[in-house]
Amino acid sequence: MAYRLSQYFYCNIFFTTKKRNVMANTRARRAPAEKTRTGNGMPSENSQLEKLFHDALKDIYWAEKHLTQELPKMQKAATSEELKDAIEEHTAQTEEHVSRLERVFEILGKKAQAKKCDGMEGLTKEGHSVVDETEKGSMTRDAGIIMSAQKVEHYEISAYGTLASLATTLGLNEVADIFNETLEEEKETDANLSSIAENNINLEAKSETEDEEDDDDES
Repeated sequence: MAYRLSQYFYCNIFFTTKKRNVMANTRARRAPAEKTRTGNGMPSENSQLEKLFHDALKDIYWAEKHLTQELPKMQKAATSEELKDAIEEHTAQTEEHVSRLERVFEILGKKAQAKKCDGMEGLTKEGHSVVDETEKGSMTRDAGIIMSAQKVEHYEISAYGTLASLATTLGLNEVADIFNETLEEEKETDANLSSIAENNINLEAKSETEDEEDDDDES
C-alpha cells in the first residue's frame, strides 16, 4: 500500500512538472509575437494599427506646418478686420499645435517627421482658387475664405478625433489627451468662423452683385 501511494505521488509530481514546462515553453514561443512595450509605456510598432497611427501622425504634422505658411496668405486676402483677427489668432494657435505634435513624437520616442498630406494640400489649393475667383475687397471673398477655412477645420477635427481614438486604443493616454486638447480648439475655431460669417459677412455678401463688381472694374 505504501509503495502504491509513493508511486502515485511520484507520478503526480512528474506530470505536474511536465505540464508546467510545456506551458512555459508555449509562452516562450509566443512571446516574440506578442506586443511589447518600451520603458515609457509606448507599444512597439509591430501591428498594422500602430503603423496606421504613426503614418496619420506624420500626415497631420505636415498639414499643420503647411497651414502656418498658408494662413497668413488667407489673412492678407481677407477684408473684414474681424476675420483678419480670427485668422491671425488661429495662426498662432496652429504654431502651438505643431509644437504639441513634436511633443507627441518625443513621448513616442520617435523623431518628428512629416509625411505630405494630400488632403490638406488640396484644400489649401482650393482656397487659393476661391480667392482668385472673387472680387478683392468684397464680402463675397471673405465668405469664400471662411468657407475654405472651415473645410480645413473639418478636416482637422476629423483627423484629431481619429488620432485621439487610436491613441486611446493603443494605451497612449497622455498622447490622447494632447490630441483631445487640440481637437477642442479646432472645434472652437470652426464655431467662431461660423459666427463671423453669420453675423455680418454673409448678409453683406448677399447684396453684392456681379453687375456692381463689373461697374467697379470699368470705373
